[in-house]
Amino acid sequence: MLVYLLSLLTLTSASFLPKCKTIPGTEAWPSEDQWTSLNTSLSGHLIKVSPPGAVCHPSQSTFNPTTCPAVQAGWKTSAWHTEDPVSSIQDNWNNDTCLPDSNAPCSGAGYPLYVVNATSAMDVKTGVDFARKHDIRLIVKGTGHDYLGRSSGSNSLSIWTRHMRGLSFHNSFRPRGCSTTINVHAITAAAGTQMGELNEQAYLRNLTIVSGGAETVGVGGYLSGGGHSILTPTFGMAADQVLEMEVVTPDGRIRKINECQNRDLFWAFRGGGGSTFGIITSVTIQAHLSFRHISTTAYIATSAGNPNFWSAIAKLISHFPALDALGISAYTFIRPNVTSPEMNITEPIDAYAGIFHLPAFSPENTTESLREALTVVFEKALAAYPGEFLSLVPPPVEYSQFWEWWRDNNGPLNGGGDVIVGSRLLGKKELMTDTATLAKALKAAGAVPGLDLYLVGPGGNGPRKVVRRGGGSVVSSIWKDVLVHTVIGVTWPAFDKDTELRQKSLLTNKYVEALRQLAPDSHAYVNEADPNEPNFQRTFWGDNYERLLAIKRKYDPTDVLWCHPCVGNEGWKVVDNVLCRVPHGFEL
Repeated sequence: MLVYLLSLLTLTSASFLPKCKTIPGTEAWPSEDQWTSLNTSLSGHLIKVSPPGAVCHPSQSTFNPTTCPAVQAGWKTSAWHTEDPVSSIQDNWNNDTCLPDSNAPCSGAGYPLYVVNATSAMDVKTGVDFARKHDIRLIVKGTGHDYLGRSSGSNSLSIWTRHMRGLSFHNSFRPRGCSTTINVHAITAAAGTQMGELNEQAYLRNLTIVSGGAETVGVGGYLSGGGHSILTPTFGMAADQVLEMEVVTPDGRIRKINECQNRDLFWAFRGGGGSTFGIITSVTIQAHLSFRHISTTAYIATSAGNPNFWSAIAKLISHFPALDALGISAYTFIRPNVTSPEMNITEPIDAYAGIFHLPAFSPENTTESLREALTVVFEKALAAYPGEFLSLVPPPVEYSQFWEWWRDNNGPLNGGGDVIVGSRLLGKKELMTDTATLAKALKAAGAVPGLDLYLVGPGGNGPRKVVRRGGGSVVSSIWKDVLVHTVIGVTWPAFDKDTELRQKSLLTNKYVEALRQLAPDSHAYVNEADPNEPNFQRTFWGDNYERLLAIKRKYDPTDVLWCHPCVGNEGWKVVDNVLCRVPHGFEL
């Protein structure tokens, strides 16, 4: 097939044939002198890629038995992958090519060919201009912490933003082109900033931010997807905190976008998804004065296979709207057929664990009030099943600042392996439907892989008023009635194609489908979603899609940036690691 594609690229007279992005071996591919010139213009910041796992393969030119053990150890951590210019946290997004295992195959397929190690917006512009001029596939990597694989791509030039560093703090902020000052605390962060650094530096100044759950999450991908958080019910989505961004659009222009200028991009970048409208080089977000924070982890367990397990969980979940009304948020996990060291249970059980949070802004928010609220809903959920369940609501712990909890509890921080996730957003209507319907859907979705249910309403239920700049963002309408973000993950062994196909099919057509049937008019969170989601345009962006598509066409009419599943990706397809435009009626 690759030979066939190469021949297509040389047949200029056959205008009906697919047009593909330039790849090595074709006439349009840049010469070595042109790549050298690019490197010079980047002050030596162009990296010619060698797969990171190649150091463990004797057949590869970069084989190094001394460094291989460190790569093998780091491969299982997210932090290692974020510091590598091309590696992604999940192996499948690089097609499992060149794992750090000498018994596995090794090639560069699945990785970009060159990387712009950007340290400034001008570096990003230079890379964008080069890709546009030579019609090379262009991708963007911040951390590789991407569940949809948008930061990976074969035969591509990658813009790596990890080394774009710098933080500045403001007691008030006036966006470029605005005549008035926004009187809030604000932080300007370069694109390479990760949540661990951002949270810590905010804490040192008695500030708190709406943050991703893991310290290796980067600001660009997190905010462009909308960004949910434990603090979302209090302060809104992460996208609601954005006051201004600096971005490089596909035409090579460096733009400041905010509520006063480039308003269409300002709206689109906050929830329209990353790697499609442009590349974020810095962002200014609102920060909040720190506050006391209360948290506890509560548990429910029963014997594995108890037929009442899912009904009891459904009853519990049906009380989430009442908890949300009290300003309580939660990350909760349903795991059938597991053991529980926390509850000293070594035999298989069906279990539920919930990490519940309550910002203590007012005197009535205390450790006692949180424990009482949880005890009540747990008792109500289990009342119909006396003696069948063990439950535990430990005394909550009060922290002087949210950071004190987040510092020791953020994650996941692991890496490696093959995994994809799917998701659905649920509102009060779905949570408070009849118990049998909710239990049936939850069981069908999670009986084998388990479920994560995040109680992270859209904001406005706590004592803090959520101000959405510029009249709102993409996620403002998508999340307005959401209470719970439901996530399902599936895994498979590397190189086991049959299991991979089966797991992907189960995720799309069984597990997530059960939630689609429960909430047919709902949506999914674009940063944690099934890449094979049917009709993803509507599922991720609803009625906003046509507006997003118009903005994409305005700023990127020739598709300099392309990813899947992303706004405006229609008409392109990756075939044998080559990105090609597929004309209507033509099939590769």
